[in-house]
Amino acid sequence: MTSKELFENIKKKQSFLCVGLDSDFDKLPECVLKYDDPIFEFNKRIIDATHDLVVSYKPNTAFYESLGSKGWASLEKTAKYIKTNYPDVFLIADAKRGDIGNTSKMYAKAFFENMNFDALTVAPYMGDDSVKPFLSYKNKFTVLLALTSNSGAANFQYFKDANNNNLFEKVLESSKEWGTEDNLMYVVGATKAENLKEIRKIIPNHFLLIPGVGAQGGSLSEVVKYGMNKQCGLLVNSSRGIIFADSTNNFDKIARQKALDIQLEMKYYLNSL
Repeated sequence: MTSKELFENIKKKQSFLCVGLDSDFDKLPECVLKYDDPIFEFNKRIIDATHDLVVSYKPNTAFYESLGSKGWASLEKTAKYIKTNYPDVFLIADAKRGDIGNTSKMYAKAFFENMNFDALTVAPYMGDDSVKPFLSYKNKFTVLLALTSNSGAANFQYFKDANNNNLFEKVLESSKEWGTEDNLMYVVGATKAENLKEIRKIIPNHFLLIPGVGAQGGSLSEVVKYGMNKQCGLLVNSSRGIIFADSTNNFDKIARQKALDIQLEMKYYLNSL
C-alpha cells in the first residue's frame, strides 16, 4: 500500500483511526475462553465490529509471543483474516525490531513476506544498515520510533548535542534520507503533542503513527492541531480504550461504539482539509 492509497482510504472512511490489537489473554472476556483460540476469536469479533470505522489495525506482537507457538499462531491467523476479508485495511506489526543487517533481513521476511503485514515498527538506534533491509520492500512501510510516550523517553530521546538539538530530532533528520514518504513513517506519542509542530518542520509530509490517545491520556485535538498535514498524515492509535471497554458478551458492540465516537471526531477534523 502506498501513502496515496492510504490517504484515499482515510478520505473514504472519514477516519484515521488505528485500533491496537493488544490482546492480553488475562483481560479477555469470559465468553471467548471456550474457543480453541480465544485470542483469535476475540480479535475476529473486534475486527468485524469496527472494520468500517478504522483504516488500520496494529497487533502488538508481545501479547502473542508471550504465549509461545499458540500465540504466534493467533497472530498469523489474525493477519490472514484481515488481509482476506478486509484487504483495504493497513496492517501494522508493532514488533519494535532493530538489529544488524542480516538479522533485520530475516525480521523483514517474517513480517512482510510470511505474514503480509503492510508495516513494521523498528527501533533506529543501530543506524541505517539495520533499517535498510526493511525499506527494500516495495509498498511496505517501516515505522521508526522517533519520540515515544513513556516516561523513560527522557533518558535518551531529549539528549541535546552541541547544537542544542534533541536526539529524537537527529533521528528524524538523518533517517528521512534513508527512505521516502512512501516507505517510511514515524512513531510519535500522543502525550508528546506539543513537539509535533517542530517535528513537522523536519518531516512535513511523512505519515506519523500516534499511540497514546485514549487510556494513556493523549489529546486527539492537540495531535490534529500540530500534526495533521494536507494529506492527513496521521494514524492515531487507540488500544485498551476500545478493545477492552467492555468484558461482557457485548464487548464487540461496545468496542464499535467507542471506535465510532473517535471516528466521528476524526470526520470533523478531516472536513477541514
